[in-house]
Amino acid sequence: MKFITVAVWSAIFGEILGYIVSQLTAGTYSFTTVAIIAIVVGEIALVAIPAISGSAASKETLAEK
Repeated sequence: MKFITVAVWSAIFGEILGYIVSQLTAGTYSFTTVAIIAIVVGEIALVAIPAISGSAASKETLAEK
C-alpha cells in the first residue's frame, strides 16, 4: 500500500514541479514523461533512504533498541 501512496504523491508533486520548471525555462511540458520520472525517483527514494540510514547506524545504537 505504501508503494501506491508514494507513487500517487510522487506523481502529484512531480507534475507541480515539472510544470513550474518548464514555465521558468520556457521548455516543453510532457505530462507522461514527468509523471514516470517522478514515480521512479519516488520509489527509488522509498527503498534507498531506509537502506542507507540503516547501514549508517552504529551497532551500539542498534543494540540499544
